Amino acid sequence: MKAPAHEATTAQLGGAFPFMASRPLLRHGVLVGRDLHGGAFVHDPFALYGAGVVTNPNLLVLGQIGRGKSALVKTYCYRHAAFGRRIVVLDPKGEYGALAEALGAQPIALRPAGTVRLNPLEVATGDDAAGRRLALLSSLATTCLERPLAPVEHGGLEAALDEATRAARGVPTVKEVVAALLEPSQAAARTLGTGRRALAEETRSLALGLRRLVHGELRGMFDDATSPGLRLDATALVVDLSALFRSSALPALVACTIAALEPIWKVASRRGQQSLLVVDEAWAVLGDLGVARFLQSSWKLARANGVANIAVVHRVSDLAAAGERGSVAAQVAEGLLADSETVVCFAQAPAEVGAAERALGLGRREAGSLARLPRGTALWRVGARSHLVEHRLSPLERSLVDTDAALRGAQR
Repeated sequence: MKAPAHEATTAQLGGAFPFMASRPLLRHGVLVGRDLHGGAFVHDPFALYGAGVVTNPNLLVLGQIGRGKSALVKTYCYRHAAFGRRIVVLDPKGEYGALAEALGAQPIALRPAGTVRLNPLEVATGDDAAGRRLALLSSLATTCLERPLAPVEHGGLEAALDEATRAARGVPTVKEVVAALLEPSQAAARTLGTGRRALAEETRSLALGLRRLVHGELRGMFDDATSPGLRLDATALVVDLSALFRSSALPALVACTIAALEPIWKVASRRGQQSLLVVDEAWAVLGDLGVARFLQSSWKLARANGVANIAVVHRVSDLAAAGERGSVAAQVAEGLLADSETVVCFAQAPAEVGAAERALGLGRREAGSLARLPRGTALWRVGARSHLVEHRLSPLERSLVDTDAALRGAQR
C-alpha cells in the first residue's frame, strides 16, 4: 500500500520544522548579524510595525552575564543612530560613555551633591500642565513610599502643588512642594475641610517620602531648577545613574528621569522623529511599583510616542521576581514581556530554560538550544517567527562594547 502524499504550505512546514524555513524579516534596515540558517539578519522595529509583522516596536533582551547582551544593545543603538533615530539610555552602571562619545554627546551624570540638576516638574507644560505635574508627583510619591497614596495624601499633595505653584509664580520645584506639605497653609487645609495641624499630621509620611528626593541620598539632583544648557531633547542622551546603582534610592532616580523625558517623546513624535529608549539592568528597578508603572506607561504608549523601548534583564524569572507572586508589581513587570513583540534571548542556565520556554512560547527544539548558545548568538523571537542570529561587530564597534579591561576583546 502506498500512503497518500501530504500537502502543506511553507508557513505550516516552517512551524513543523523551526529554523528550517527561515526567510529574511526585511530587506532594508539595521543589520544585526548573520542568520545561522542563511543570509543576513536585519531588524527594524518601526519598519516591522509598519509592515504588520509586530504589533508594537518594543524589545526585551535577556541572557546570562557575559553572553553578549551589552554588545548587542550598544551596537544596535549605534546603528540606529545612522538612520536618524534618537537614542536615549538610562545607564545604571556607567557603561555607555563610549557610545555617547561615538554619537557626539557626553553622558549626563546624576550624582548626589553633583553639578547637574533636573526638575521633573519643569517639563510638564501646556493646558494640562497642573494635572500632569500632579500625576507625576503622585507616581514619584508611590515610588518613595513603596505603596499607593491614601485619599487624604492625594488631596494634600494637590493642595501643596497649588500652593507651591502660586508661590513660585510659575513652575515649582519638588523642594517647594515638600515645604508646602510640611507646613500646609490655612487655605489648603480649608480646601480639604480640615485644620492645618490635622492635615500636616495626615500627610507627614507623604512629605517625608518626597523629601527624600531633595535631601539624603538624592540631594543635589532634583532640588532646584533644571541646569541651564541641559538638553533633554538631544539626538543622543545617556543618563549615567551609576552613583546610586547599589542604593535603594535608584528606583526614585529612574522614576524622576523617565518622568522628565516623557514629554520630550511627544514633541519628537509630532516632528516625525523615532526614538530608542534603553533601560539597562531593568531587573534592578522593576520591583518598585512606581517605576514599574512608569515603564508600563512607556511600553503601552510606544506606538503613539514613536518610541522603541528596550529592557535588558538576565532571565525571564527576573520579571516574575519583581514582586510577590500575584502582586501588582509582578504583574506589571511580566506585562512588559507581553508588550515586547521582539524578544532577544541569549544563552540561559539549564534551570532557566523551562521558564523561558513557557514565557516565550518556544517549541522544544527552540528551548533546547538556549542552554547551548555560544557567546554573541541569540534566539530572536519576532512576532510569531524565530531566528538564530550571530551578532557581528565591526572593528570600530569593538571599542564601544569593551567595558571591562580585564576581558578586553570579549563581548559582554
